[in-house]
Amino acid sequence: MVVSQLQAVAQRFDQEYGGKSFELPDEVEEMAVFREWVAGSLTPRITTKFWEVARPKKGQRCLDLGCGLSFLIYPWKEWKAVFVGQEISKVAQAALNQRGPQLDSKLFKGVQLAPAHKLDYEPATFDLVIATGFSCYYPLDYWERVMTAVKPCLKPGGHFIFDVINPEEELAENWAILETYLGADVELVDLPHWRGLIKRMGAKVTKQVAGEVFHTYRVQWP
Repeated sequence: MVVSQLQAVAQRFDQEYGGKSFELPDEVEEMAVFREWVAGSLTPRITTKFWEVARPKKGQRCLDLGCGLSFLIYPWKEWKAVFVGQEISKVAQAALNQRGPQLDSKLFKGVQLAPAHKLDYEPATFDLVIATGFSCYYPLDYWERVMTAVKPCLKPGGHFIFDVINPEEELAENWAILETYLGADVELVDLPHWRGLIKRMGAKVTKQVAGEVFHTYRVQWP
């Protein structure tokens, strides 16, 4: 089940990052959320500003899961933090690996093509692990696998930042409908279930921020 979901999400973002068009029904294209998406005004509204939850610091090693084009569009050079990326979109991975070293070869350490639950890194490698914008495409038990993989990768005192869709937000349902038609089904999981998972995984929420679609958690393991 998860394999097919991973493939669907990869295809959905390969299509977007590759600049290819989506064929959608007229009733979807008439939705306000679609018009905002086409105009480019939706992305700033729903993108999680992870640096406001945990700002990468100079010299820190950061792993960005589902990174998209992160190193090209966020101020990693200003933060002077070391960037390691991981993606399932071949188009995004290729773009970052081509342009990242040109932007800053000292900070950019490459992007691996792999899903978030498969982390091939030495224990206690990262000060910060970021995973925003994609938990919504998978069931809750998949995120348990992700957190299990992330925990040993963090240095003592390190943080894991991730966001989840909040079904109670007004925009969430229409955004979920749009994403489904773009090729990636969205799982609408209530926030108490996410808090329950965090607790079961032995982690503690050290900060949280509500957005128009996504709710962001910063968690830490003792």
